[in-house]
Amino acid sequence: MRKIITGTALLLAAALLTGCGSGDGPSTADKSASAKPQQNSGSGEVKHEVTLEVLGTGTSQVYYNLDTNKMETVKLPWKKTSTITLTTDAEKRIGTTVSVVPGSVPSSDGMLHAAACVITVDGKKVADNRGGKSDKPCEYKVK
Repeated sequence: MRKIITGTALLLAAALLTGCGSGDGPSTADKSASAKPQQNSGSGEVKHEVTLEVLGTGTSQVYYNLDTNKMETVKLPWKKTSTITLTTDAEKRIGTTVSVVPGSVPSSDGMLHAAACVITVDGKKVADNRGGKSDKPCEYKVK
């Protein structure tokens, strides 16, 4: 009985592995050709220089999503710049989100508030948190 169950499980696993997908994609023989990143027809890659900034003085924790998701304790003012490369039609159409969540810094009255943050794409300011007056993080979809 154990051999039958094991054999059936192996057959089901093989069927699931080979049967995944809608059937509209390339056949097994064609998959090696489509495994490489495809260049878009037309313009190809699109690159954007993205800069995240957190303003203020002192130190603060900063969580950001740029080239990686990371959290750091940084000395303010802080700046991080990276080039975002969009290679697929989906990335160009939908975009990729970049964000920065500034930590708290003391204000002139001694109370803590969110530090000011700014996102710049290709030299143009695209997002900010109104100098720390908004409790929302700075976020932008690069397309």
